[in-house]
Amino acid sequence: QKKKLLEELGENRLPYLTPADADFHQLWKTKYCKLIFRKSDTVPEELHQMVQESFLTLREHNCFFQDLVRIKGKDFLTPVSRILIGNPGCTYRYLNTRLFTVPWPTEGYDIKYCSPQIHDACKALMRLNDYLHVEAVKALEGQNLFTETKEIKATTAIDREQCFAASRMEQGSVSKDQSSVCVPEDDRSLKNRTSYNLTLLNYMDPLQMLYLKQEPYFGMGCMAVSWHHDENLVERSTVAVYNYSCEDSAVQESHEQELKGRDPAVWHVGLKVAWDIETPGLAVPLHQGDIYLMLDDLNMTHQHCVLAGLSPRFSSTHRVADSSRGTLEYILGQCELALQNLQTDSDSMALSLKSLEAAVVKQVEEIHNEVEFEWLRQFWFQGKRYLRCTDWWLKPMAKLEEFWRKLEIMTSLVLSEVRKEQQIEEHRKETISCFLLLLKERQKLRKEWTAR
Repeated sequence: QKKKLLEELGENRLPYLTPADADFHQLWKTKYCKLIFRKSDTVPEELHQMVQESFLTLREHNCFFQDLVRIKGKDFLTPVSRILIGNPGCTYRYLNTRLFTVPWPTEGYDIKYCSPQIHDACKALMRLNDYLHVEAVKALEGQNLFTETKEIKATTAIDREQCFAASRMEQGSVSKDQSSVCVPEDDRSLKNRTSYNLTLLNYMDPLQMLYLKQEPYFGMGCMAVSWHHDENLVERSTVAVYNYSCEDSAVQESHEQELKGRDPAVWHVGLKVAWDIETPGLAVPLHQGDIYLMLDDLNMTHQHCVLAGLSPRFSSTHRVADSSRGTLEYILGQCELALQNLQTDSDSMALSLKSLEAAVVKQVEEIHNEVEFEWLRQFWFQGKRYLRCTDWWLKPMAKLEEFWRKLEIMTSLVLSEVRKEQQIEEHRKETISCFLLLLKERQKLRKEWTAR
């Protein structure tokens, strides 16, 4: 899609608007209504102070890391350095890389931090998380995204003109949405889609970067993060972002009238309708302590990028990560499920399999691969760096390794069983057939991980 779009554009660039343009607010109102902005002066000063101190603490303790991600079979280091903080046992997967949360201080969990300062930083980000959850609920209620009557579900188009007066962006007010059909939701769904379980923190000093990609479609300048949809999220969940660009007297926003487009000294978030060349893009300036929310399906229908300014910048990006397959609780449950097929003889203590049914073998070997490649290898590939903050993940990983050793034994037992002549030929073929596919997959992935 990207290649096709760039070919169509050729040497041309698509138009985009900033607050300096007369039609900026009208465009926001009609095409980007589900982006909600909060100026820094709407956020409690005490919260600003705690959060900004936590960013600096984590940087001082060298807790931000570039991730080695995999795109189209090739590994790349991200220009932005990151750390994941959130619910204990939660993970976040993007670009074939799984990140493991540094847990924030959660009641009922024994979490030992490497220093009291790191504990305080994680606690401050948990406070910010709670604040942003409340703000997201208010924003969604303000847009009537969850309070429409059932009749509206059948409507194909709704026009609610009281969307977004130009001044409301400055006041940080909530807009009424007019761009899509509203499906009624209950309070539980509203809570589920705004209850952030983690935050991905980002840090970058653009002046330390030798090379940053140029924005390809609009000519918006240097990008810290390319155009993308955030992945691994609960569907239609809100993403909330707190911005802290370390502005000082050396980096002044330009107010010259002749400046066209966005000010390259100032960080911006860029938005565009996904794979659309008709709608102009949007570049919204980000200043110290500003917050923006991407509501409902905005992350699915639109793409966003981050445009680099000149000063170092932190951000805390709060997400409802899809935890259906991404928590410690989930993977431990999968291991218990697999081991139900392993039995120990009470006299000889010899291990054997309860069933050689193809479906059972397939399920166990799939779990085997998941434990090894989605958890153990992902963790140890980049996981030792988490020890700068806490050793919380070491015990769970040791437990997963114990499970993995038993799964290796179960693979050996399948091999020895299918070699036996007394197996019914039809069953034997079926078992070997599915078993072999998963063994080949394992071999291929082991080679890939070794190379990485």
